[in-house]
Amino acid sequence: MKTEDHKLIARSQNGDIHAFQALFSHFQDQLKSYLYRLLASRADAEDISHDTFIKAFDKISTFKGDSSLKTWVFQIATNLAYNELKKRKRWTVDVAQQAKSLVMNSPNLRKSISRTAQTSPYGRYEIREHIDTCFTCISKTLPIENQLALILKDMYDFSVKEIMLILDKSEGTVKYLIQHARGTLTEIFEKRCALVNKKGACHQCSELNGWFNPKQNQQEAKMNIKMAKSSTKYNREQLYELRKELVKNLDPLRSAGNELQEVLMHCNRMAMGEMELPN
Repeated sequence: MKTEDHKLIARSQNGDIHAFQALFSHFQDQLKSYLYRLLASRADAEDISHDTFIKAFDKISTFKGDSSLKTWVFQIATNLAYNELKKRKRWTVDVAQQAKSLVMNSPNLRKSISRTAQTSPYGRYEIREHIDTCFTCISKTLPIENQLALILKDMYDFSVKEIMLILDKSEGTVKYLIQHARGTLTEIFEKRCALVNKKGACHQCSELNGWFNPKQNQQEAKMNIKMAKSSTKYNREQLYELRKELVKNLDPLRSAGNELQEVLMHCNRMAMGEMELPN
């Protein structure tokens, strides 16, 4: 830890909230994107990020430096998110199909999606961003602890030891949670994703690309994705790695199409019963 950070922690522990804000800002954006991947809601991510800041500052006197401050703060945020996720049902693997059905039967939803795509400065559609959204949705089909361990490790590069602290689990348990989560997601993607398996059930990337980019060749758009290019070359575990690298390099809250993706995520949440349908 830098000497300046030590000074800021000391000031924070003496009640200086501005010093703590300076420390928190180092990983605030990453924390919000992490919470968004867990909760699939920008508003919920903002709320829990705010609650995390308040709780962490309130408890900063208990921080002993046994881990990085970032790991300690992520532990607080993870506990808050876990409590919220326990109130909700796990998503199903066919969430995209259920959301599509809702949109097809709701003129208001279709208008909302089209309006965002046409008028929002952050309403661009890119298949890469939709794959990122898909990863979030499919990870929400996992048991909560598997979801947490996977995203912490594969999206935010926390070490196993750090995840042990965040989740309060043994090394063996953390490794099992990660391994099991990767295996489950790999199998789901192989069976459902039409980018890598031409018999896959989910064609939403191509369908949405055709909706928002009617003049763009869908096959050309798909082939811009390294994963699609390599689908006949690599095995399914390697394809998971390609997908993981694509997703971790995107910030779902700051991408060029983040507002459009948020509307599409709302449709998924409606399909899973987390939000009410529009009148």
